Amino acid sequence: MIIYTTKEEFRQFSNELPLNERTELRKRAQARSPEGATFLSHSSKDEDLVVGAIRILENHGAVVYIDKKDPELPPYTSEQTALTLKRRIEQTRKFVLLATENSKESKWVPWELGIADGKKGLNRIALFPAVDDRNDNSWTTWEYMGLYHRIVWGDLVGYEKRLWMVLDEKRNTAIPLSKWLNG
Repeated sequence: MIIYTTKEEFRQFSNELPLNERTELRKRAQARSPEGATFLSHSSKDEDLVVGAIRILENHGAVVYIDKKDPELPPYTSEQTALTLKRRIEQTRKFVLLATENSKESKWVPWELGIADGKKGLNRIALFPAVDDRNDNSWTTWEYMGLYHRIVWGDLVGYEKRLWMVLDEKRNTAIPLSKWLNG
């Protein structure tokens, strides 16, 4: 059984930490080098979900990079912004898109996904869907979103307990999230 993560669950994963730890977790992801890290792409409208996603990814071995406070990004969006983001995506090992309805409407998120697709290939990209209803996977019908693996919670053959995994829905195969992040 595959379970998509709800937005409320992402918020809960965040709120389980004291405020100072949430702030520190975000600051570390914003301040670290992208070299060898996992790029977490997200819409600025989904800021309340980001710490929960970082927490899950880092609990499975990722070193998460988010571009929010990157010192090399110019203060105003420009061509330099695009060049820097492109370089950052190239520097990271994996690319994870926190996928919500806001992702599709963002000016930057689809572009970042396209850059990652061209530089990393399908096996180093995963969508981390944040849904309102755990049974709603309608976002997979958005043009190109169905191309990518998904981070989900569920049962995986060979494992006694449910776990976070990266699902290739087309092939009906999955691997543990920790194995995917470190592979």
